[in-house]
This record gives sequence, C-alpha cells and structure tokens, in this order.
Amino acid sequence: MKHSSTPIIEHIPDFLDYCEIEKGLADKTQENYQRYLSVFVKWLKKVDKEPLLPHQLTSQHIWDYRLYLSRQHKTPGGENLKKVTQNYYLVALRALLDYFSDRDITSLPSNKIKLPKGAKKDSVKFLNEDAVKKLLDMPDTSTTKGIRDRAIIETLFSTGLRIAELVALNRDQINIKNTKEVFELNITGKGDRTRPIFFSPSALKWIEKYLKTRKDMDNPLFVNLQSKKEGKRLSKRAIQSSISRYAKMAALPIDVTPHVMRHSFATYLLSQGVDLRMVQEFLGHKNIATTQIYTHVTNKRLRDVYKKYHKDNETN
Repeated sequence: MKHSSTPIIEHIPDFLDYCEIEKGLADKTQENYQRYLSVFVKWLKKVDKEPLLPHQLTSQHIWDYRLYLSRQHKTPGGENLKKVTQNYYLVALRALLDYFSDRDITSLPSNKIKLPKGAKKDSVKFLNEDAVKKLLDMPDTSTTKGIRDRAIIETLFSTGLRIAELVALNRDQINIKNTKEVFELNITGKGDRTRPIFFSPSALKWIEKYLKTRKDMDNPLFVNLQSKKEGKRLSKRAIQSSISRYAKMAALPIDVTPHVMRHSFATYLLSQGVDLRMVQEFLGHKNIATTQIYTHVTNKRLRDVYKKYHKDNETN
C-alpha cells in the first residue's frame, strides 16, 4: 500500500472511469455515484477539508459526514434525508474506498462505514391491472403524440424494459407481421446481458399505428415529434415526464415512473402464477436476490392458496 499525495476530491474522476472500464457498471450507477459523491465534496469544502488525502480520512470524518447527511443536507423539497436515502450516499463513499484499496492506495477500509440501522427500503410501488388500464386511456390517440405515448406505455407494460432499453429501441428491430401474435426480440441490456423480451399483440398494434404516422424513415423507434431534427431519438427525461403527467391525469395514487411500469410488469406476471425464476429471466436480473423484492406478490399468492386449501378442506 502507498500514500497518495493527491486529494480525495481529485481521485473521483479516475474512480468514475474505473467504474465504467474495470467494473463495467451501468451508466445510471456511475451517474448516481457522481451525484452522491458531489455531496461528499461539498461537505469537505464546507468543513475546510478540501485538501484531505486518502490516508488522512478517519472514522471521525465519516461520523461528522453522517451527521451532516442526517441533519443538514436537505432534499430539493427542503426535507431531511430518510435513512434509506442516506445509505445511497454512504454506499457511494464505500465504493470510492474500495477503489483506493484496489489501487493499493492507503485509506480507511470501506467496512468502517456502517450503514444506518433500520434503513429499510420502501415497499415496491406498482400499478394493478385497473390502474394500468386507466393510464393507457390517458393519451389522446386522435393525435400523433398520443398514439406514440400509448405505444410507449403499452411497450413498457408488455416487455418490462428499463427506460434506457426502451429509448435504445430501433424500428428495424420490430418486425410486425401479425399484430395478433406475440413478437419476441433479443436485446442486450444492463451488464451486457442478452435476454428475450416479448411484445403483446396490443403493444404491437399501437406501435404499428404509431409507425404509420411517421413521415420519416429514421431508425430510432420512439422519436421527439417536436424536434426540428428529423427522427431525433426521444429522451429518457421526456418519457418520464409524459408518463408522470398521464398518471396525474388518471388520478393514480402513486407517482408513476418507467421503473414503476417495470415493477407493474413483474407484479402482473407473478400474480398470474409465473415462477420467480422465470420473472428473473424476463427482467434480466443477474441475481435472483434482486428479483426477490417482488415477494410481496408471491407471499400474498401463497397466502391465498393456503386460505383456499383450508376452506376447501373445511367443506369436505
């Protein structure tokens, strides 16, 4: 191990490159690390520790930073951070310390950063079938934009795609021969893992309607119709904004995001009796533990089966 003469702050760009090139982390993870570590940088400047070197970082610094996250750093709405949110900032800092260890740079071991106790994740947010139907009815399908947005929502619920995967779709990947049949497509998603996704007849019908409104022959499947540049690929932010607006129009009880649609897709499959391992394949999760966030559904289904079994036995 060696002492670095470079301040922690100046190591962060190299750490982010390391996350991309050596760790192969998704773009979103890298963005999150950069965002969370920017708060650590802000704190170092606030307490006049900007020149702090990796080997100078102590457990006391970590404790003081945790107090800052808990008591002083606020959400955009001016609220204190929840414990689970504080965890995100600390996990990013632990990842930076792991980077120092991997580079043989003397620093505080990452296991010295303890995550707050009781920081449980909120339960998975999802829409039931009725809520999905309400959402699907919101776009004005008498307009080209409405047809496109209906096709987007149909596709999200049909495939369980991540938002980045949806945005990356190209029209030459979609071969619509029969809108009454399920269409299978292999995509390469997070972690360069390839998996099949399936478009329902309803999703295909609306994609076909949408493509018939297109005047261009550019390859992106979903495009920004207001852009002066022909066939400009629709952004993740634009899709998020549209879905959120439609959810409010439908008076849905939760804030709906593309990831909530992905949760809804998984929840629907499980409620129909699909095995958790199969749902793992549909979602492209590397580890079954990730898919187990949906046990709220499987547990309920098991409970319903148990209650029905006992009720049947009582009548016999």
